[in-house]
Order: sequence, then structure tokens, then C-alpha cells
Amino acid sequence: MVLERRPVVGVPVRCGEFMPHNEEIQTIFPDAEDVPEIFDLPSGLVSINTEAMTVFSPKMRRYELDFHGWTTDRDRFDQHLADKAQKAGARVLTSVRCLSTARGSVRTDLGTIEAKVVIGADGPLSVVAKSLGLERSWDLCPAMCTVVKGDFPPIPEMYFGPVAPGGYGWVIPKKDGANVGLGFSKLYTDRTLREIWEPFARRRGLDAGHMNGKLVPMSGPIPQTVVGNSLVVGDAAGQVMAVNGGGIPIALICGKIAGASAADCVLKGSDLRSYEREWRRQVGRPLATALRSKRLAMLAFGSQWRLETAMRILGPRRMGRTIRCRSPFP
Repeated sequence: MVLERRPVVGVPVRCGEFMPHNEEIQTIFPDAEDVPEIFDLPSGLVSINTEAMTVFSPKMRRYELDFHGWTTDRDRFDQHLADKAQKAGARVLTSVRCLSTARGSVRTDLGTIEAKVVIGADGPLSVVAKSLGLERSWDLCPAMCTVVKGDFPPIPEMYFGPVAPGGYGWVIPKKDGANVGLGFSKLYTDRTLREIWEPFARRRGLDAGHMNGKLVPMSGPIPQTVVGNSLVVGDAAGQVMAVNGGGIPIALICGKIAGASAADCVLKGSDLRSYEREWRRQVGRPLATALRSKRLAMLAFGSQWRLETAMRILGPRRMGRTIRCRSPFP
């Protein structure tokens, strides 16, 4: 059974809607298994393909990076996954909130549901994780985005510096427009999302409508993701690339591992801690490298001059390594 608190799966969209191509995913996570199978998605979910991205420094110095990816419509993407789950036998209940969990029971606003295994895939403010006493990300970064109409070149853009302290702004092209937004770290400013967004929108000439906000866990995976017969996955587990905020590929990889571990637990009596061991084996090392790179970047984020200098030193090649969760200085 899947409990979804929203009335419609995937709505509203709170995501940049960008995905790496499979070969990029395998490069980022060389130990990940079943990548072609996991990311065998309908071509209709692809908005456009991209072959590069442009990164702008605080002084608007342009860096061109090779990176193969594609954009999607996140609401249809999520609905596709929900449909697959239902065809496989899952029951999806919408407009149902999880209030707490304890010893194999889930308390919801419809009553209490007994469960042999509980999987918390409920975001960075996970109710399941809180009920289990698990640690929360220490750097929850506010982000907001929307889709604007227009004609944009097929190259994602990332803007660093005062435009988004401790984070970046983005313009990610789609078939009939672009997903635009930004995320920042509260460690570097006390301004609100709206106060940061409006200057960026004016600077980039964006006529954006309603913005949807969220929090992105940017401090790496939490130390423990399994307690008894319960586990957390995705944003709830901090399974996000700390250098860029990307989480969809990791959520799909770790989601498959979580499903297999849950099935083995129910059908064979296996220890659910196999999930913890396996996801760390498949994606843990690149996520740890990304966190180390982020900690180095934090030394520069507090100063426009330091960030500008750091980006010049890195250059496109080392930036490319960094966004792929590799050490910039091998």
C-alpha cells in the first residue's frame, strides 16, 4: 500500500525536472546495478535531450560543460511510476497523511494501518524518520521553481553567487519553455526565497507565474536509515547529491533496493539491514565524495571573490568532475 498525501500524484511539481542520461548515471554511480532496467522509461516522458550545460560565475563568467541529460514533466514522470506500482499489485491511496509510525503500525488521518514493513519515502521532513528517531539533514536548503513559456536554447544554465547564496539559480529548457528556479542555503543569508528570487528573475528577464517551493537535503545521507522493520529512502534518507541537489536517479536506485529488501524481509524473514548495506555499497561512495566537495565549496560561498577565484581554478573539466560526484583534484 502506498500512502500519498497529495490529491494527485506528482502535483504540484517541486523539481528542476532534469535527468542525466543512463551513461552519465553509470559514470556517477559505477557500482549501481540494473541501471538500464531501472531507467528504461517511456520516450514520451522525454521533453528534450541536452548535450551540455552552461555555468555562470558571480561575475557572469561563462563555463561550458559537456553533460548528457534530458528534461521531463515531473508530474507525468511520477504518475508513470505510480501506474507501474499499481499494475504490479500495489494499492495507491491519495489524500492520506501519515501522522506517525510505531512498531509496524502507521497512524493516518483515516485510521491505523498495520504493516510488516514500513518504507518512509516522505521527503526531507519525513514523518517516518522522525517517528523512528532518525537524524535529519543539517542543511535543508529552500528551493522554488516554476515552468515559463518561451523559446530557450537546449542548454541548461546554472547561476552561482549572490543570485543564490550557497546554492544556484537555474534555467532548464523544455519543449515549450523552461523550468526556472533557484535554491540557496540559510547558512549564508537571512533573506526569504521570494526576496532572492525576484532579483534573479529580473536579471534573467523571466516572466514567471506561481512558484512552488520545497526543501532539499544538502548534507549527504543520514547516518542510519533502518530501524527494526522500517526504513527511509530518497530525500527522507538524505540520498541527494550534495554538489547539485540531484535526487531522482538516487531515489530510483535506492528505491529498487528498498523494495527488494522489503520483499525479502516479508517473504524470507531476512534482516532489513540488508537495505542499508546495499544502498551504501552501490551509491554511498560517490555521495560521500560529493559531500566532501560541498564542504570545500562552503569555504568559498561566503565570499563572491573566493567563489569567483575557485571557479576559475576549477575550470570546466574539474567542474564536470565535481557535478559527477568525483573529486575535482584526482
